[in-house]
Amino acid sequence: MLRILDACVTLVTFSCLVEGVFGGYGMSMFAAQTSPPDPCYDDTGNPRRCIPDFVNSAFGKEVRASSTCGKPAGRYCVVTEKGDERNRNCHICDASDPKKHHPPAYLTDLNNPHNLTCWQSENYIQYPQNVTLTLSLSKKFEVTYVSLQFCSPRPESMAIYKSMDYGKTWVPFQFYSTQCRKMYNKPNKATITKQNEQEAICTDSHTDMHPLSGGLIAFSTLDGRPSAHDFDNSPVLQDWVTATDIKVTFSRLHTFGDENEDDSELARDSYFYAVSDLQVGGRCKCNGHASRCVKDRDGNLICECKHNTAGPECDRCKPFHYDRPWQRATAREANECVACNCNLHARRCRFNMELYKLSGRKSGGVCLNCRHNTAGRHCHYCKEGYYRDMSKPISHRKACKEIPAAPPTTTASSTEEPADCDSYCKASKGKLKINMKKYCKKDYAVQVHILKADKAGEWWKFTVNIISVYKQGESRIRRGDQFLWVRAKDVACKCPKIKPGKKYLLLGNDEDSPGQSGVVADKGSLVIQWRDMWARRLRKFQQREKKGKCKKP
Repeated sequence: MLRILDACVTLVTFSCLVEGVFGGYGMSMFAAQTSPPDPCYDDTGNPRRCIPDFVNSAFGKEVRASSTCGKPAGRYCVVTEKGDERNRNCHICDASDPKKHHPPAYLTDLNNPHNLTCWQSENYIQYPQNVTLTLSLSKKFEVTYVSLQFCSPRPESMAIYKSMDYGKTWVPFQFYSTQCRKMYNKPNKATITKQNEQEAICTDSHTDMHPLSGGLIAFSTLDGRPSAHDFDNSPVLQDWVTATDIKVTFSRLHTFGDENEDDSELARDSYFYAVSDLQVGGRCKCNGHASRCVKDRDGNLICECKHNTAGPECDRCKPFHYDRPWQRATAREANECVACNCNLHARRCRFNMELYKLSGRKSGGVCLNCRHNTAGRHCHYCKEGYYRDMSKPISHRKACKEIPAAPPTTTASSTEEPADCDSYCKASKGKLKINMKKYCKKDYAVQVHILKADKAGEWWKFTVNIISVYKQGESRIRRGDQFLWVRAKDVACKCPKIKPGKKYLLLGNDEDSPGQSGVVADKGSLVIQWRDMWARRLRKFQQREKKGKCKKP
């Protein structure tokens, strides 16, 4: 009874230790839990980190044992000690008799200390031979501890392994041995540093032969790991505790040294591995984006993902929610996946890291296959050949209208033309180049999409969509639909040359517009048909200007 109490105390200690480390990841599996309607959102509907219940993920699962007694039926003997006197009581293990069998199913059944059921190996499978127990968790779990309660003496040497790929490959979790160097080529109780936090260590703790029954081995995955108290920010430890399968290898039996004496058969029948309970404490791995795991249509265990995430472990953003990169939720930030802003004109989008960084890590979504005659990263302006209907919001499916086959002319009548355009200005040839000197001379630099043109007395009023602003003077220029004002005389002489439906790079100087708002261009402005390759060059000009390399004359 005292041994059972010691075991319980040890397990509770592990649970309390890891509760502090995981920020709740190690809560006792026996604690009553009361959950709000949706733990993944607070009372005001804002997303927050949520995690599935802490469970014994081994409970009820099938364990594959490489050796089990009873096939064929055979004798085994249990050693007891009273003072200096040692006794052996012998019994029969018979796999065909429910009262005398010791199957692997006893490892993960309901553990009742008043009626212990034990799995048991065949007798005297001694080093270099070994016995293995293999458990599949059916899904990725974040494992807090692995514990074994023994009906036999604890092994002299054993190892715990984990797999992250459903048993295809294995890596060691922990070694136990009285001879670490000889058995596993490891030093005893090596120091763990931040440089080797994923290294399995070997220890001679819990390897005593006594007690002869009821001994416990409990391995805490985070105990002694330097980054354990900053688990949220340690991808190394998050990977270290992740497992889909657990394997325990019993490498060497403890003996009294009598296995080679005259009555060796009786002695050898006393040495075997027997375990009453195998536990794997942890949580279904959902990266902080689900409060429970459920079975899908095929019976596979998956996370019930929230925060617009998807995948078996909520390890990616669900479709169309790529405006920022997927991240694991933390205690401070839920890191909810955000839908792309496509103004209701696209069903698909992709993530662009460069744009995300340029935005100050706020938005990186790029809409794909914009519909309703829209274009742009956010489907936020009309495609070539269409103009914006200002009476409708940009999200309206009919916000873009086709430019008539005979669009409003942008050339003035002959009576308005100067007698000699050559003496008035130098008409644009449409092959101008952009450089730092030209950029610095002007007050503003913008990319515009010309939507339509209307005559307004001595001026032409162009409805434009300002796509990008690379420079601005005292008059603040905002992206979106605005008016561009150009004198009729300038347009007549093609200074500048502008056509509806086209995109241009416009560099000009601040000037009061004839209307209440808008941008003014004149014969001195640079209006060049837009090329996508210029975007990066203009961003470089912006950076140089910020460093004071623009000196206007």
